[in-house]
Amino acid sequence: DRCEIRKFYMDGKRNLGEAFARTKALEAKQLVETWKPDVIIAADDNVSKFLIMPYYKNAAIPVVFCGLNWTAEPYGYPYRNTTGMIEVGPIEPLLAEVLAVVKNPRRGVFLSADEMTQGKEFAMSRELYKRRGITMTHTAVRTLADWRAGFSAAQENADFIVIGNHAGIKDWDEALARRYVQEHGRRFTVAYLEWMAPYAMLTMAKIADEQGEWSGKVAVLILNGTPPSKIPVVANRRWNMYVNPRLLDKAGYRLSPDILRKAIKVE
Repeated sequence: DRCEIRKFYMDGKRNLGEAFARTKALEAKQLVETWKPDVIIAADDNVSKFLIMPYYKNAAIPVVFCGLNWTAEPYGYPYRNTTGMIEVGPIEPLLAEVLAVVKNPRRGVFLSADEMTQGKEFAMSRELYKRRGITMTHTAVRTLADWRAGFSAAQENADFIVIGNHAGIKDWDEALARRYVQEHGRRFTVAYLEWMAPYAMLTMAKIADEQGEWSGKVAVLILNGTPPSKIPVVANRRWNMYVNPRLLDKAGYRLSPDILRKAIKVE
C-alpha cells in the first residue's frame, strides 16, 4: 500500500528558545487539523514536549514517537493513542572502553551543544559514571570558539572527554573542528553519534535509520488496524563502531585488537 507523507520540521536544533518551539508546535497543530492525517510520527523530544503532550495526549489520532533520548517519562508516555521507540546511547560499552584504556580515570567532561537532548544525555552518563567513582561535568556551548575552549580546558582538567552532539552550534565548521582536535587532542575521546566520529578516538554510534525504519513499519501496522496501545514501546538495538587511528596514534592510546578489527576507520 502507498502512503502519502507530509513533513514538518520543528527546527529545534538551530532555534533553542521555548517560545520558538511553542510557535512551531502551533503551526504543526494547524497542519494536523487541516490535513487530518491517519497517524502522526513524532520525531525527537521537541515534538513530544510541545505538540503531542499538550494537544494530542489520549486523542483519537494515533501517534508513533521516536528519537526520545533515554526516557519518555517527562512526557507521560505511553498514552492510549501512542507507541514508540526510545533512543538510548551505548554509554555502558563506552564506559567499559574508558576503563580499559585510561589508567584510573576520575574526571570526565561531556562536551556538547547547549541543547535539551544533550542535557538528558549528560544526566544519564553522569549517573552511570558516578557509580564507578568518576565525576562528570558538562561543558555546554553555543559557538565553535567556546567548543574549542572547552575542548582545550578538558585536556588539563579531565582524564577523558565524551564528545556530544554539535547540533545547536550555529557556526560549526567541520574542517576547523577536525583540525583543532588533531592539533590539541591529548586526552582519550569517545562519542556516540556517527557524525561526531571524526572528532573522537572511539565512537559507538546509534544508527539513526533504525528509528525511522521502525516508526514507518509501526505506522503501517496502525493504518492496517493494530491499536498503538497493543504495540510495546521499545529501545533501539543497533550500533556502528568507528575508530580514528590518527588521533589515537598521536595521543598514544591503544584499543583492543578486537575493536580495531571490527571498527570502521575514519580520519
